[in-house]
Amino acid sequence: MIPVRLRDLGAALAAALLVLVAVLVGRHIQNAHHTLFVHWPPVFAEWDPHVGPGTPAAVAVAAAVVAYGPVAAARLRWRPLLATALGTALAWTWSLALVDGWQRGVAGRLTTRNEYLRVIDRFHDIPAALRGFNGHILSGAPAPWPAHIAGHPPGATLTFVLLDRIGLAGGGWAGAWCITVGATACVAVLVAVRLLADEDLARRAAPFLVLAPAAVWVGASADGYFAAVAAWAVALLALAATGHRPRAAAFGSGLLFGLTCYLSYGLTLFALIGAGALVAAGDLLRPGGQDRSGAGARYRPWLGALPFLLVGLAVVPVVFTLAGFDWWEAYHLLIKRYYEGVGGTRPYGYWVWANLACTVLVVGLASAAGLNRAGTALVRRHRVRPGPDRAAAAEARLAVLVLSAVLAVLLADLSGMSKAETERIWLPFALWILPGCALLPHPRAWLTAQAVLALLLNHLLLTGW
Repeated sequence: MIPVRLRDLGAALAAALLVLVAVLVGRHIQNAHHTLFVHWPPVFAEWDPHVGPGTPAAVAVAAAVVAYGPVAAARLRWRPLLATALGTALAWTWSLALVDGWQRGVAGRLTTRNEYLRVIDRFHDIPAALRGFNGHILSGAPAPWPAHIAGHPPGATLTFVLLDRIGLAGGGWAGAWCITVGATACVAVLVAVRLLADEDLARRAAPFLVLAPAAVWVGASADGYFAAVAAWAVALLALAATGHRPRAAAFGSGLLFGLTCYLSYGLTLFALIGAGALVAAGDLLRPGGQDRSGAGARYRPWLGALPFLLVGLAVVPVVFTLAGFDWWEAYHLLIKRYYEGVGGTRPYGYWVWANLACTVLVVGLASAAGLNRAGTALVRRHRVRPGPDRAAAAEARLAVLVLSAVLAVLLADLSGMSKAETERIWLPFALWILPGCALLPHPRAWLTAQAVLALLLNHLLLTGW
């Protein structure tokens, strides 16, 4: 049998090889056929080695997390740890964004021709804009929406319309919103991991969530904001499922999940991660686990809160439907527009695996090794007769959560509706793969690999979307 540490390295090397092959094959396809519509495949980016005002801060944050992150995560009390994680994630994401400078890295990101701020003036009458939204999705429609507006439900655009209405107008405020809200996702994931696995695993995951290469795209894309909304929906579901103020938490979870579905059509797949959270929560109450009350009690803490979850889930869809927006019609119109545009030209045979290479760049090589550990933990738990080994049970519950995110990514990939730009589009799913790194030994070595990858990506490429 191959030692588990060699399998870790093998998984990381296989992930690195996948990226290398995607780069080489992608460059050949793009140069020969020009059908990928990305300049540095598989990533939507330009080759542009550069440094910027955020470079010293990014290097300093990376060095500090590698040197002190694991120790601090183990020693700090829980609430100070969450505050420290949030502050460090903000510093990491902001510094990476500012490597490209204020205008190019933050203020100009959401003002380009395909972005949300280009249509703010078309929402002066919000109810009328929602009633007529579907009439502008197709490319041949009168005054068609730019790509990102057409490609998302109007909840995404309305976020920036409302920011404009309260005086936070322009690309600087929009970029700051996405970075600041997006950085809170790491706290939501930590809260969920602590509740659904255990606190030790959450503490070990903290430095990896803080120093994630994903921060390259959180700052500053709207998908970073979407990732945070979806993450807090799962965190609140974890609170409800483990009996922590279940009614209020269930209602809040439903409300945020409903909002998530009106921020991005593809994030309906977050139901899989929510299901993974419920499976993990049920495992908490197995015989031999933390509660010996019997299998019939596995879901008792939140069953009474289920109506509150459903009511919360209905709020946002009901509001948008009453306002005149038809989600299902819009989605079918989007599919038509997608295949009329570059989505119909980009080759599925390349992107169906190159998308996964993009995901490797988002979650890092440590996450590939973490998936190896997660699979091992789950297999070991089900091969061995359940007993009082709480550490093994916690690792198995974490594995369920991580692998549910992987399943969501695979389904999104196979759908064919995500060809390219998945390093940004799949941010919400990718953040739930990162906690698998908690299962790795020698965290500083793996954290170094994560930091180096993020710094190289941000300094060698000019990312775009």
